[in-house]
Amino acid sequence: MAKAPPRAWQRMLSGRRLDLLDPTPVDIEIEDIAHGLAFVARWNGQTHGDFAYSVAEHSLLVEALFTRMNPSAPVKWQLAALLHDAPEYVIGDMISPVKAAVGPSYGALDDRLTAAIHLRFGLPAQVPVAVKKQIKKADKVSAWLEATRIAGFTVAEANRFFGVPAPELIEDMEITLRPPVEVRNEFTARHNTLLAAL
Repeated sequence: MAKAPPRAWQRMLSGRRLDLLDPTPVDIEIEDIAHGLAFVARWNGQTHGDFAYSVAEHSLLVEALFTRMNPSAPVKWQLAALLHDAPEYVIGDMISPVKAAVGPSYGALDDRLTAAIHLRFGLPAQVPVAVKKQIKKADKVSAWLEATRIAGFTVAEANRFFGVPAPELIEDMEITLRPPVEVRNEFTARHNTLLAAL
């Protein structure tokens, strides 16, 4: 008797069944993304504070930084910045060394999920390379802030790994640690605001 293939789908709290090998936009809900990301810890949970610093909180910071760095960017690219780590609501936040060890299959999975998420919310399946680079710049500034303020890095270490951010870009940026429900609600509200403005 042939062995059944391993299950490759996950049931979401919305009731959707997301097939990780063949994700479709119809099975993606913002509430599932916000809930999942609010419970996924950045830095593998190795951060100061009474709450994990979640991917949802990180995503809000990246979108704010991207918008500050690109004030004339269309709303759709602000939304793409907010959703830049959205696949992690089902695959988790793997630190870079683990991604390197897993190899190209991780990237392919991430790309499939990203395309389905983007199509679900009216974005192109693939973000233009120039925009992706701008989002990555905001992501690196966010990583610098997180590293120095809550993850125990020295400024010198953060500068080496993430680059030196412009002081005026980060002077009033705060790292907030708060209960997942608050982060989930803010992430959902920000998504809905941007979606309505498309």
